[in-house]
Amino acid sequence: MSFRSFDSRGILAARHAVAIVGASLSLVAVVTLAGCDAGPRTTTPGGGAQVQPAGTNGQSDGMAVTVDPELPVYAPVQGVSGTITSVGSDTMNNLMTLWAEGFQKHYPGVKVEVEGKGTSTAMPALVAGTSNFGPMSRPAKGDEVNAFQQKFGYKPELLSTAVDMLAVYVHKDNPLTGLTLTQVDAIFSKNRVLGHDDDVTTWGQLGLTGEWADKPISLYGRNSASGTYGFFKDVALGGGDFKDTVKEQPGSSSVVQSVSQERYGIGYSGIGYITSNVKAVPLAQRDGDDFVPPAANSGDRYPLYRFLYLAVNKEPNKALDPLRQEFVRFIFSRDGQDVVIKDGYLPINAAQARVELEKLGIEPGF
Repeated sequence: MSFRSFDSRGILAARHAVAIVGASLSLVAVVTLAGCDAGPRTTTPGGGAQVQPAGTNGQSDGMAVTVDPELPVYAPVQGVSGTITSVGSDTMNNLMTLWAEGFQKHYPGVKVEVEGKGTSTAMPALVAGTSNFGPMSRPAKGDEVNAFQQKFGYKPELLSTAVDMLAVYVHKDNPLTGLTLTQVDAIFSKNRVLGHDDDVTTWGQLGLTGEWADKPISLYGRNSASGTYGFFKDVALGGGDFKDTVKEQPGSSSVVQSVSQERYGIGYSGIGYITSNVKAVPLAQRDGDDFVPPAANSGDRYPLYRFLYLAVNKEPNKALDPLRQEFVRFIFSRDGQDVVIKDGYLPINAAQARVELEKLGIEPGF
Protein backbone atom coordinates (compact mmCIF):
# COMPACT_ATOMS: atom_id res chain seq x y z
CA MET A 1 0.00 0.00 0.00
CA SER A 2 1.38 3.41 -0.87
CA PHE A 3 1.15 6.57 1.16
CA ARG A 4 -1.55 8.94 -0.05
CA SER A 5 -1.68 12.71 -0.22
CA PHE A 6 -4.18 14.71 1.83
CA ASP A 7 -5.12 18.38 1.75
CA SER A 8 -3.76 20.34 4.71
CA ARG A 9 -7.21 21.62 5.62
CA GLY A 10 -8.47 18.09 6.14
CA ILE A 11 -8.68 15.53 8.86
CA LEU A 12 -5.80 16.36 11.18
CA ALA A 13 -6.58 20.06 11.09
CA ALA A 14 -10.06 19.23 12.31
CA ARG A 15 -8.80 16.84 14.94
CA HIS A 16 -6.20 19.24 16.31
CA ALA A 17 -8.63 22.18 16.15
CA VAL A 18 -5.65 24.45 15.68
CA ALA A 19 -5.96 27.51 13.48
CA ILE A 20 -2.79 26.98 11.49
CA VAL A 21 -2.00 26.35 7.86
CA GLY A 22 0.03 23.33 6.88
CA ALA A 23 1.62 21.58 3.96
CA SER A 24 0.01 18.57 2.33
CA LEU A 25 2.29 15.57 2.48
CA SER A 26 2.34 12.45 0.36
CA LEU A 27 2.27 10.19 3.39
CA VAL A 28 -0.57 8.66 5.40
CA ALA A 29 -2.01 11.85 6.86
CA VAL A 30 -1.97 15.61 6.73
CA VAL A 31 0.65 17.55 8.66
CA THR A 32 0.04 20.98 10.13
CA LEU A 33 2.98 23.20 10.96
CA ALA A 34 2.33 25.94 13.47
CA GLY A 35 3.54 29.32 12.34
CA CYS A 36 3.67 28.51 8.64
CA ASP A 37 2.20 31.20 6.44
CA ALA A 38 2.30 29.29 3.18
CA GLY A 39 -0.84 27.98 1.56
CA PRO A 40 -1.59 24.34 0.92
CA ARG A 41 0.96 22.48 -1.15
CA THR A 42 0.45 19.03 -2.60
CA THR A 43 3.27 16.72 -3.57
CA THR A 44 2.77 13.84 -5.94
CA PRO A 45 3.89 10.49 -4.54
CA GLY A 46 6.97 9.00 -6.13
CA GLY A 47 7.94 5.39 -5.67
CA GLY A 48 5.44 4.89 -2.86
CA ALA A 49 6.88 3.59 0.40
CA GLN A 50 5.31 0.35 1.49
CA VAL A 51 3.52 0.91 4.78
CA GLN A 52 3.27 -2.30 6.74
CA PRO A 53 3.75 -3.22 10.40
CA ALA A 54 7.15 -2.26 11.75
CA GLY A 55 9.47 -5.06 12.71
CA THR A 56 10.10 -4.12 16.35
CA ASN A 57 6.74 -2.79 17.41
CA GLY A 58 5.01 -6.10 17.96
CA GLN A 59 2.31 -5.47 15.36
CA SER A 60 2.09 -8.29 12.88
CA ASP A 61 -0.38 -9.03 10.14
CA GLY A 62 1.76 -11.17 7.90
CA MET A 63 3.17 -8.26 5.90
CA ALA A 64 6.63 -6.73 5.95
CA VAL A 65 7.69 -3.11 6.10
CA THR A 66 9.90 -1.99 3.26
CA VAL A 67 11.65 1.28 2.53
CA ASP A 68 10.92 3.05 -0.75
CA PRO A 69 13.53 1.69 -3.19
CA GLU A 70 13.85 5.15 -4.76
CA LEU A 71 15.58 6.39 -1.63
CA PRO A 72 19.37 6.27 -2.06
CA VAL A 73 21.87 4.38 0.05
CA TYR A 74 23.76 6.98 2.06
CA ALA A 75 27.12 7.96 0.55
CA PRO A 76 29.57 9.61 2.99
CA VAL A 77 31.54 12.74 2.09
CA GLN A 78 34.74 14.37 3.30
CA GLY A 79 35.00 17.12 5.89
CA VAL A 80 32.31 16.12 8.38
CA SER A 81 33.16 16.63 12.06
CA GLY A 82 31.74 18.08 15.25
CA THR A 83 29.00 17.14 17.73
CA ILE A 84 25.37 16.26 17.08
CA THR A 85 23.38 17.75 19.94
CA SER A 86 19.73 16.75 20.16
CA VAL A 87 17.29 18.08 22.77
CA GLY A 88 13.57 17.37 22.65
CA SER A 89 11.02 14.57 22.31
CA ASP A 90 11.33 11.55 24.58
CA THR A 91 9.34 9.57 21.99
CA MET A 92 12.13 10.16 19.49
CA ASN A 93 14.98 9.53 21.92
CA ASN A 94 15.73 6.04 20.63
CA LEU A 95 15.25 7.12 17.04
CA MET A 96 17.71 10.01 17.35
CA THR A 97 20.21 7.71 19.08
CA LEU A 98 19.92 5.05 16.39
CA TRP A 99 20.25 7.62 13.60
CA ALA A 100 23.33 9.02 15.32
CA GLU A 101 24.86 5.59 15.74
CA GLY A 102 24.32 4.82 12.06
CA PHE A 103 25.82 8.18 11.14
CA GLN A 104 28.87 7.55 13.33
CA LYS A 105 29.67 4.41 11.36
CA HIS A 106 30.48 6.71 8.46
CA TYR A 107 32.04 9.44 10.64
CA PRO A 108 33.65 7.84 13.73
CA GLY A 109 35.00 11.19 14.90
CA VAL A 110 31.56 12.76 15.27
CA LYS A 111 30.32 13.01 18.85
CA VAL A 112 26.69 12.66 19.87
CA GLU A 113 24.67 14.10 22.76
CA VAL A 114 20.97 13.12 22.88
CA GLU A 115 18.65 14.43 25.58
CA GLY A 116 14.96 13.52 25.62
CA LYS A 117 12.97 15.51 28.17
CA GLY A 118 9.93 16.27 26.05
CA THR A 119 8.96 18.08 22.87
CA SER A 120 8.48 21.39 24.70
CA THR A 121 12.23 21.50 25.38
CA ALA A 122 13.17 21.26 21.69
CA MET A 123 12.54 24.80 20.47
CA PRO A 124 13.96 26.58 23.56
CA ALA A 125 17.18 24.59 23.13
CA LEU A 126 17.42 25.66 19.48
CA VAL A 127 16.78 29.28 20.49
CA ALA A 128 19.42 29.11 23.22
CA GLY A 129 21.91 27.45 20.88
CA THR A 130 22.36 24.45 23.17
CA SER A 131 21.32 21.99 20.47
CA ASN A 132 21.56 21.75 16.70
CA PHE A 133 18.54 19.43 16.30
CA GLY A 134 15.14 19.53 18.00
CA PRO A 135 13.10 16.29 17.73
CA MET A 136 9.36 16.96 18.22
CA SER A 137 6.42 14.55 18.36
CA ARG A 138 3.92 17.31 17.51
CA PRO A 139 3.92 20.41 15.29
CA ALA A 140 5.55 23.52 16.72
CA LYS A 141 3.18 25.83 18.57
CA GLY A 142 2.69 29.44 17.58
CA ASP A 143 4.47 30.83 20.64
CA GLU A 144 7.44 28.51 20.05
CA VAL A 145 7.76 29.68 16.46
CA ASN A 146 7.38 33.32 17.53
CA ALA A 147 10.12 33.02 20.16
CA PHE A 148 12.45 31.52 17.58
CA GLN A 149 11.62 34.20 15.01
CA GLN A 150 12.14 37.00 17.51
CA LYS A 151 15.64 35.66 18.21
CA PHE A 152 16.75 34.94 14.64
CA GLY A 153 14.47 36.92 12.35
CA TYR A 154 13.20 33.86 10.48
CA LYS A 155 11.19 30.73 11.27
CA PRO A 156 12.57 27.28 12.10
CA GLU A 157 12.26 24.46 9.62
CA LEU A 158 10.31 21.38 10.72
CA LEU A 159 11.13 18.21 8.85
CA SER A 160 8.69 15.27 8.79
CA THR A 161 11.02 12.34 9.39
CA ALA A 162 8.74 9.39 10.19
CA VAL A 163 5.17 8.39 11.01
CA ASP A 164 4.07 7.20 14.44
CA MET A 165 0.82 5.77 15.72
CA LEU A 166 -0.07 6.68 19.28
CA ALA A 167 -1.41 3.57 20.99
CA VAL A 168 -3.73 3.04 23.95
CA TYR A 169 -2.17 0.22 25.97
CA VAL A 170 -3.73 -2.26 28.38
CA HIS A 171 -2.27 -5.24 30.21
CA LYS A 172 -1.72 -8.30 28.02
CA ASP A 173 -4.39 -10.22 29.94
CA ASN A 174 -7.07 -7.58 29.40
CA PRO A 175 -9.88 -8.99 27.18
CA LEU A 176 -10.85 -5.57 25.80
CA THR A 177 -11.26 -5.75 21.99
CA GLY A 178 -11.63 -2.09 21.08
CA LEU A 179 -12.43 1.47 22.15
CA THR A 180 -13.97 4.48 20.48
CA LEU A 181 -12.32 7.87 20.99
CA THR A 182 -15.51 8.87 22.83
CA GLN A 183 -14.81 6.11 25.35
CA VAL A 184 -11.11 7.00 25.53
CA ASP A 185 -12.11 10.58 26.31
CA ALA A 186 -14.47 9.42 29.07
CA ILE A 187 -11.72 7.25 30.56
CA PHE A 188 -8.96 9.87 30.63
CA SER A 189 -10.71 13.26 30.68
CA LYS A 190 -12.71 15.09 33.32
CA ASN A 191 -14.60 17.11 30.67
CA ARG A 192 -15.83 14.44 28.21
CA VAL A 193 -15.70 16.94 25.33
CA LEU A 194 -16.34 14.17 22.79
CA GLY A 195 -19.79 13.56 24.25
CA HIS A 196 -19.83 10.33 26.25
CA ASP A 197 -22.77 10.35 28.70
CA ASP A 198 -20.94 8.92 31.71
CA ASP A 199 -17.58 9.17 33.41
CA VAL A 200 -15.87 5.80 32.81
CA THR A 201 -14.04 4.56 35.90
CA THR A 202 -14.44 0.76 35.85
CA TRP A 203 -13.77 -1.92 33.26
CA GLY A 204 -17.36 -3.13 33.52
CA GLN A 205 -18.53 0.16 32.01
CA LEU A 206 -16.61 -0.85 28.88
CA GLY A 207 -18.41 -4.19 28.64
CA LEU A 208 -15.96 -6.43 30.51
CA THR A 209 -17.45 -9.11 32.73
CA GLY A 210 -16.31 -11.56 35.39
CA GLU A 211 -13.37 -10.49 37.50
CA TRP A 212 -12.99 -7.31 35.43
CA ALA A 213 -16.51 -5.93 35.85
CA ASP A 214 -16.04 -4.02 39.10
CA LYS A 215 -12.33 -3.31 38.86
CA PRO A 216 -11.36 0.39 38.79
CA ILE A 217 -9.34 1.59 35.79
CA SER A 218 -5.83 2.75 36.73
CA LEU A 219 -4.67 5.58 34.46
CA TYR A 220 -1.15 6.28 33.19
CA GLY A 221 0.07 9.06 30.90
CA ARG A 222 2.86 11.47 30.07
CA ASN A 223 3.71 14.79 31.66
CA SER A 224 2.79 18.14 30.14
CA ALA A 225 6.27 18.74 28.67
CA SER A 226 5.64 15.85 26.29
CA GLY A 227 4.42 16.23 22.74
CA THR A 228 2.65 12.90 23.22
CA TYR A 229 0.69 14.46 26.11
CA GLY A 230 -0.30 17.40 23.91
CA PHE A 231 -1.28 15.28 20.92
CA PHE A 232 -3.38 12.91 23.02
CA LYS A 233 -5.06 15.82 24.79
CA ASP A 234 -5.90 17.57 21.51
CA VAL A 235 -7.08 14.55 19.54
CA ALA A 236 -8.23 11.83 21.94
CA LEU A 237 -9.68 14.24 24.52
CA GLY A 238 -10.92 16.90 22.11
CA GLY A 239 -8.81 19.47 23.93
CA GLY A 240 -10.29 18.59 27.32
CA ASP A 241 -8.39 18.26 30.59
CA PHE A 242 -6.90 15.08 31.95
CA LYS A 243 -8.33 13.61 35.12
CA ASP A 244 -6.34 14.31 38.26
CA THR A 245 -6.03 10.55 38.77
CA VAL A 246 -3.79 10.09 35.70
CA LYS A 247 -0.36 9.04 36.95
CA GLU A 248 2.09 11.10 34.89
CA GLN A 249 5.24 9.29 33.79
CA PRO A 250 8.57 10.86 32.75
CA GLY A 251 8.90 8.85 29.54
CA SER A 252 7.09 6.77 26.94
CA SER A 253 8.66 3.51 28.07
CA SER A 254 7.66 4.29 31.67
CA VAL A 255 4.01 4.41 30.65
CA VAL A 256 4.20 1.02 28.95
CA GLN A 257 6.13 -0.51 31.83
CA SER A 258 3.59 0.78 34.34
CA VAL A 259 0.69 -0.73 32.37
CA SER A 260 2.55 -4.02 32.04
CA GLN A 261 2.83 -4.18 35.83
CA GLU A 262 -0.75 -3.04 36.57
CA ARG A 263 -3.32 -5.66 35.54
CA TYR A 264 -6.13 -3.10 35.52
CA GLY A 265 -4.09 -0.26 34.05
CA ILE A 266 -4.40 1.70 30.82
CA GLY A 267 -2.06 4.24 29.27
CA TYR A 268 -0.97 5.85 26.02
CA SER A 269 2.39 5.96 24.25
CA GLY A 270 3.95 5.61 20.80
CA ILE A 271 3.55 2.25 19.09
CA GLY A 272 7.31 1.87 18.94
CA TYR A 273 7.34 1.23 22.69
CA ILE A 274 5.04 -1.81 22.68
CA THR A 275 6.24 -4.91 24.55
CA SER A 276 4.99 -8.47 24.93
CA ASN A 277 3.48 -7.61 28.33
CA VAL A 278 0.94 -5.13 26.97
CA LYS A 279 -1.40 -4.94 24.02
CA ALA A 280 -2.42 -2.01 21.88
CA VAL A 281 -6.19 -1.59 21.76
CA PRO A 282 -7.81 -1.17 18.31
CA LEU A 283 -9.56 2.21 18.09
CA ALA A 284 -12.52 3.69 16.25
CA GLN A 285 -13.11 7.37 15.58
CA ARG A 286 -16.76 7.17 16.67
CA ASP A 287 -19.56 4.74 17.54
CA GLY A 288 -20.40 2.49 14.60
CA ASP A 289 -16.95 2.73 12.99
CA ASP A 290 -14.78 -0.37 12.65
CA PHE A 291 -12.06 -0.80 15.27
CA VAL A 292 -8.66 -0.29 13.63
CA PRO A 293 -5.39 -1.61 15.13
CA PRO A 294 -2.29 0.62 15.16
CA ALA A 295 -0.60 -1.30 12.36
CA ALA A 296 1.11 0.30 9.40
CA ASN A 297 -1.33 -0.99 6.82
CA SER A 298 -4.13 0.74 8.77
CA GLY A 299 -3.02 4.02 7.20
CA ASP A 300 -5.21 7.06 7.80
CA ARG A 301 -8.06 4.90 9.15
CA TYR A 302 -6.34 4.74 12.54
CA PRO A 303 -7.49 7.74 14.62
CA LEU A 304 -4.21 8.50 16.43
CA TYR A 305 -1.50 8.71 13.79
CA ARG A 306 1.00 11.55 13.70
CA PHE A 307 4.30 12.68 12.24
CA LEU A 308 7.60 12.79 14.08
CA TYR A 309 9.44 16.02 13.31
CA LEU A 310 12.94 17.37 13.47
CA ALA A 311 13.31 21.12 14.01
CA VAL A 312 16.36 22.77 12.46
CA ASN A 313 17.73 26.31 12.56
CA LYS A 314 18.28 27.08 8.87
CA GLU A 315 19.26 30.64 7.99
CA PRO A 316 17.65 31.68 4.67
CA ASN A 317 19.98 31.81 1.67
CA LYS A 318 22.77 30.18 3.64
CA ALA A 319 23.83 26.54 3.40
CA LEU A 320 23.83 24.32 6.45
CA ASP A 321 27.20 23.32 7.87
CA PRO A 322 28.45 19.91 6.64
CA LEU A 323 27.61 18.10 9.90
CA ARG A 324 23.93 19.05 9.95
CA GLN A 325 23.53 18.73 6.19
CA GLU A 326 24.93 15.22 6.09
CA PHE A 327 23.00 14.08 9.16
CA VAL A 328 19.77 15.19 7.50
CA ARG A 329 20.79 13.48 4.29
CA PHE A 330 21.41 10.30 6.27
CA ILE A 331 17.95 10.46 7.86
CA PHE A 332 16.29 10.74 4.45
CA SER A 333 18.40 7.99 2.88
CA ARG A 334 17.50 4.34 2.64
CA ASP A 335 19.76 3.74 5.66
CA GLY A 336 17.97 6.35 7.76
CA GLN A 337 14.49 5.13 6.92
CA ASP A 338 15.58 1.55 7.66
CA VAL A 339 16.34 2.84 11.16
CA VAL A 340 12.79 4.22 11.33
CA ILE A 341 11.40 0.74 10.68
CA LYS A 342 13.77 -0.93 13.15
CA ASP A 343 12.64 1.44 15.88
CA GLY A 344 8.99 0.51 15.31
CA TYR A 345 7.82 3.49 13.25
CA LEU A 346 6.80 3.94 9.62
CA PRO A 347 9.06 5.31 6.88
CA ILE A 348 8.30 8.14 4.50
CA ASN A 349 8.68 7.80 0.74
CA ALA A 350 11.17 9.27 -1.71
CA ALA A 351 8.80 11.99 -2.91
CA GLN A 352 8.37 13.35 0.57
CA ALA A 353 12.07 12.98 1.37
CA ARG A 354 12.77 15.31 -1.55
CA VAL A 355 10.35 17.86 -0.13
CA GLU A 356 12.01 17.75 3.29
CA LEU A 357 15.54 18.06 1.90
CA GLU A 358 14.52 20.97 -0.30
CA LYS A 359 13.23 22.83 2.77
CA LEU A 360 16.87 23.08 3.85
CA GLY A 361 18.23 23.85 0.41
CA ILE A 362 19.76 20.38 0.09
CA GLU A 363 19.80 18.95 -3.42
CA PRO A 364 18.17 15.50 -3.12
CA GLY A 365 20.06 13.95 -5.99
CA PHE A 366 17.46 11.19 -6.50
